[in-house]
Amino acid sequence: MSGKVQLFERPKVQPVTELVVKSPYYTTPHGAAFHGDALDVMASMPDGSVNLAVTSPPYALHFKKEYGNVSQDEYIDWLVPFAEQIKRVLADDGSFVLNVGGAWMPGQPTRSIYTYKLLIALVEQVGFHLAQEFFWYNPAKMPVPAEWVTVRRIRVKDAVEFVWWFSKTPWPKANNRTVLRPYSKDMARLKEKGVKRTKRPGGYMINEGFADGDAGGSIPPNIIDDDTPTDMLKFGNNSANDPYTKRCKEAGVKIHPARFPAVLPELFIKFLTEYDDVVLDPFAGSNTSGMVAERLERRWIAVDTDESYLEASKFRFDTTL
Repeated sequence: MSGKVQLFERPKVQPVTELVVKSPYYTTPHGAAFHGDALDVMASMPDGSVNLAVTSPPYALHFKKEYGNVSQDEYIDWLVPFAEQIKRVLADDGSFVLNVGGAWMPGQPTRSIYTYKLLIALVEQVGFHLAQEFFWYNPAKMPVPAEWVTVRRIRVKDAVEFVWWFSKTPWPKANNRTVLRPYSKDMARLKEKGVKRTKRPGGYMINEGFADGDAGGSIPPNIIDDDTPTDMLKFGNNSANDPYTKRCKEAGVKIHPARFPAVLPELFIKFLTEYDDVVLDPFAGSNTSGMVAERLERRWIAVDTDESYLEASKFRFDTTL
């Protein structure tokens, strides 16, 4: 037997720039950002070349934002062509994670149902499968519309947003072992003391081996909140003091007004992809998704129509560019 130690070498993969015909705005060791219309960029990409699309397009608010958004009446017709291209470029076991926010009807204290119409269109018209619904709990959201919430006080403030996990087929690649949470104090106590066979009030039977062994942590819920474990907080989030914001202020450049919190793409990139898989964000903005993918050693493609946002997003890669 030879005394030589053979080191495992990760296989070489296709550079992400070879997946897109257009020239990138900038590149990193794992990814590339593109300036332009995501429809044009995705149209130049081969079928089945992406493992995960994770994005947060402009919401259908009834007032205009500086980063651009369409009305509730136009939103589905606007987004469906992007979704069709995303479905085409996804691998058969790929996923599409979409964050959309709710909206109020103009001039009245009632909610728009455009989000539900969009969900139905993406399943019945585009052909996606709804793998699971997630909810992003954001207690820092402003109490708007002010007329209904803080003036007349006939509504409460919103604190959740939809995050839908779609898949190209009913069997997307996923592994919840990669996103386990630390055990709660109660679960740790049960594991230490053991569990007796019992029947819960709802009729479910809990066997004696329920708490045996150590699976490495508890399976997370479909609520994304402050308790969601993250390794990326030190690399950037939506606070006024994160590195991206600081560098933008120092350089005197425009800060994206609706930045994607790092915990969202991190959860799904860990959950739904593996090393060197390809992650796509067609509405990249400040490119949080690309930053997280870079740190997790996934290849990534980011697209945005606003050159100033892409230029500022370079600050997220100060150590790699």
